[in-house]
Amino acid sequence: MSEPAPILIAGGGIGGLALALALARGGRRSVVLEQRVTLGGEGAGIQLGPNGTRILRELGLEAELRPAAGMPDALAVHDGGSGRTLAVLPLGRWIATRHGAPYWAVHRADLHQALASAVASEPLVTLQPGRTFAALEQKGDLVLVHTGDGEVFSGPALIGADGLWSAVRRIVEPDAVPRFAGATASRAVLPVASAGRLALPAIGLWLSAGINVVHYPVRGGAEIAVVVITRENWQGKEWDFDADREALLQRLSPLHASLIEPLAAATAWRKWALYRLRALPKWSAGRIGLIGDAVHPMMPHLAQGGVLALEDAVVMADALTRSAGDEEQALRTFEARRRGRARRVQIMSRLNGRLYHMAPPASWVRDAVLRVIPGAWMMAGYDWLYGWRFESCQGHA
Repeated sequence: MSEPAPILIAGGGIGGLALALALARGGRRSVVLEQRVTLGGEGAGIQLGPNGTRILRELGLEAELRPAAGMPDALAVHDGGSGRTLAVLPLGRWIATRHGAPYWAVHRADLHQALASAVASEPLVTLQPGRTFAALEQKGDLVLVHTGDGEVFSGPALIGADGLWSAVRRIVEPDAVPRFAGATASRAVLPVASAGRLALPAIGLWLSAGINVVHYPVRGGAEIAVVVITRENWQGKEWDFDADREALLQRLSPLHASLIEPLAAATAWRKWALYRLRALPKWSAGRIGLIGDAVHPMMPHLAQGGVLALEDAVVMADALTRSAGDEEQALRTFEARRRGRARRVQIMSRLNGRLYHMAPPASWVRDAVLRVIPGAWMMAGYDWLYGWRFESCQGHA
């Protein structure tokens, strides 16, 4: 029998590269088509719960990433105005023992570099940078991708891992357009020496009306990644837009000085607008399917967007590897396994956002609850999230 043609993957981000590696682990070839000429990990930090670090271990990336990871021992929730600590939820050894894998915080560029290096050394993966899409078509048992430079790539399936503004999604669901969520996220990275109160081996979460701030150690604890989420009307589609530092600090003026002072020391702020996407009626069209933000973009309030892309990658790879030539059925199997979980994480992410941004008097009730409930009890309520294993989804096909 001849070797199957390679699976085509649109997008060389976290989800696309992880999918290529997972396919290779199952003996399946792939071609990754990335529109950028040079792969790079934009952004600042990314949190990786045990459901994500477990996958990275299975893909053989744990040893390379461990030195670059921040390893927070707790999640500390603070009142934004007073600076008072409302709750401390355990991470570190507690969550690693509970779920068999650690909780990490890494610089997005470090994660992307680890994935890209693994792909570059994998003979079953071909990376094609600088490939923009001109047209897509399905002919018989193949998907044909026509690129802007006149090349044609063909394979038995095309997986769109090309993010929120996915070109592949326009084939699957042409009318599905992201809608602005009414908020933006701004990011910066601080040297630990100038991070003040933020320079702790912990995730910090600060809550205020219409604002929340998250910070955590990256680069082995040498730097602190910060993300500020605020309500505003800017609706740019750029992921790496230059943020107005002075305007940002003005919006943060109600927050406590112990937070504002280190944030004011950051000179380079980047931002992006937050968007939602309605639930798609279907995740595939024939031999064309979607994973990650292309099909179920996440609000950032549960820190699961990147991890859900990793989960999608291993589930999709398994479905395609076991397809026995029926890639259309493999895409339907993937959707059956993943739709419910992705929807639950989306709902919880949005709920967290509403809780984080509450104004008085509702925020007083929220804060009182946080002060009373034991942190370990609250964290145990996320067992459904962090305890996910690939085996748990196989019965939903």
